[in-house]
Amino acid sequence: MDTLTFGAPRFLRHVTDLSFKKSPVTEFEVPKVLEELGLTMDQFIDLCILSGCDYCENIKGIGGQRALKLIRQHGCIEEVVQNLHKRYTVPEDWPYQEVRTLFKQPNVCTEIPDFQWTSADKEGLVNFLAFENSFSSDRVEKAVEKIKAASDKYSPAGRAKLLTPVANLSGSTDKESKCVLGASGQGLRSRTAVQVCSSSSSGFRYGSSSSKPLVLGRQSGVHVKPPTFSFI
Repeated sequence: MDTLTFGAPRFLRHVTDLSFKKSPVTEFEVPKVLEELGLTMDQFIDLCILSGCDYCENIKGIGGQRALKLIRQHGCIEEVVQNLHKRYTVPEDWPYQEVRTLFKQPNVCTEIPDFQWTSADKEGLVNFLAFENSFSSDRVEKAVEKIKAASDKYSPAGRAKLLTPVANLSGSTDKESKCVLGASGQGLRSRTAVQVCSSSSSGFRYGSSSSKPLVLGRQSGVHVKPPTFSFI
């Protein structure tokens, strides 16, 4: 979900989830999220930082719901910190401003080389993922072996077909339906609530704060089951 704070206009959840009936693909649109939460994009970024993200510590005791309340009340992290109750301790040298800049002005490489199919560079992948970015070396090595095994099954021409655009499936009979966020098992009852998100590695978490349903995205297909309040 960090893609939203970095400025992506849409986020598709469960695209790679094979259990479609249990986890239908859901589309989240930033303008709709901002409208329903009543926030600007800058406030949304501050909300995600305040409620917890991957790039700095959060203030202990402040989760998604409280962070939303504070941002709505004070407008930005600076004002929140100035008016924060003494029972909350702001981390020393808290780099929230640097993180905010990272979200708003990311270092993006625009020089993209032509794509060419080659054998998996196991050493390069392990070095980049495990040593430079702290992924598990065992998991990376196992993943590389799977990639290599799958790659060996296809000729270069066959692999190239994987990148060929498919025909427009406009004739699909799937119905589009709005995604109403609610607690698991509640169906489409109106007891769903306005939710708050936390941009962390564990995803956006949600909690109740209103009796009015909150529509944030759309689900494709006939399975109109609301997702639970924990995103991956």
